[in-house]
Amino acid sequence: MGLHAQSAADSIRRMHRKSPAALVDTGVASYYHSKFQGRITASGELYDQDKLTAAHNRLPLGTMIRVTNLRNKRSIVVKVNDRLHHRNPRLVDLSRAAAIKLGYIGRGITRVKVEVLKD
Repeated sequence: MGLHAQSAADSIRRMHRKSPAALVDTGVASYYHSKFQGRITASGELYDQDKLTAAHNRLPLGTMIRVTNLRNKRSIVVKVNDRLHHRNPRLVDLSRAAAIKLGYIGRGITRVKVEVLKD
């Protein structure tokens, strides 16, 4: 296993189990500024603000996660296809479409629960 894959696997193990279906973490979510529209993500895909995608520093690219806004309990499923800047303290950065669906577009950030979905 490569260093990056091992690091991601170790990170997932550190997240606590809430149920047999998911690995769970909580933290702060932000969303992408519109200036990133069309730029290349870490996965090689172009960022599309209208798709349900996310940036996360520890989960493997391609991981499907359920993100729940802890303020209003809205929940969506997104694909991790990018990385946050290494100095960004947030847990996850979501696409504009995801932030709209979660109802925090006006606030800019919100507390979320992130659940890793099994294949």
